[in-house]
Amino acid sequence: MGITAEAAYWFLPAVIPIALFISWNDMRDMKITNNSVIVVMIAYGILGPFAFGWEMYLWQWLHFPIALVICMALWALRLMGGGDAKLIAAMAPFFMMADIAVILRIFASSLIGALIVHTLFRLTPLKRPVSEWKSWNAGRYFPKGFPLSMTLLLYLVFAAVYL
Repeated sequence: MGITAEAAYWFLPAVIPIALFISWNDMRDMKITNNSVIVVMIAYGILGPFAFGWEMYLWQWLHFPIALVICMALWALRLMGGGDAKLIAAMAPFFMMADIAVILRIFASSLIGALIVHTLFRLTPLKRPVSEWKSWNAGRYFPKGFPLSMTLLLYLVFAAVYL
């Protein structure tokens, strides 16, 4: 992988609670708030120099505007939600381009897993403690904040564990 285990260790303490909050909030309200996206960017902004060193840290920031332009185009075409687009752009600096194939595999697995878990919860009594979640009745829409945030979290966990 392009990312080092040391970099993953730097990011994980901040990313774990952020990812869990974004997942929970998106399933509950079907919204990824601007504040959540800003917190993701602040986490990278503060921890990035320690994780990557200054040169790589600054280069990684280029992922943000590139991802934002691509994702906003997809949003304009109504192919993704605006919150999802902002979250992808905010998470982009954490990811190394050398790992794009791994990242896409993690995202695909996270998306499939999230769909299965969400559907199983919706169809069983496990739904009762969180029956107020808007995602249960969202029709064809699915809260992608869950698989997106899990993609970042799993990427860092795999880098920390397998490198």
